[in-house]
Amino acid sequence: MADPEAEALDLIKSRPEGILQSKLWKELGVDSRKCSRIVKKLEEDGLIDRIESKKGSTKTYLLKAKTSTMPVDPSCLLAGDELIPCISCDLECIVEECHPLMDWMYQLAIVQHTEK
Repeated sequence: MADPEAEALDLIKSRPEGILQSKLWKELGVDSRKCSRIVKKLEEDGLIDRIESKKGSTKTYLLKAKTSTMPVDPSCLLAGDELIPCISCDLECIVEECHPLMDWMYQLAIVQHTEK
């Protein structure tokens, strides 16, 4: 069986708008008590935000994954001398269909391959 905290975190991360805790335990297939322990651990580890939410007269919580605050290695943004195109892009795109990004990734692969 997979780690329940990792599974819960993956599910929360897959919902950028957040997921209600009352739905999380159902999707994980665990009881509400176990889900509460999982959520408490994720919150204590600083991985999620737990925001009080009222759904009708029922109190629940909206769970959102925290964004990483770790600094980015600048070399990860470069392919040779080319900066990742997403930095200045304001287009809504599908990553797998973004031609500028795909070209940049191919360039990165070529640069890394030739450095070896």
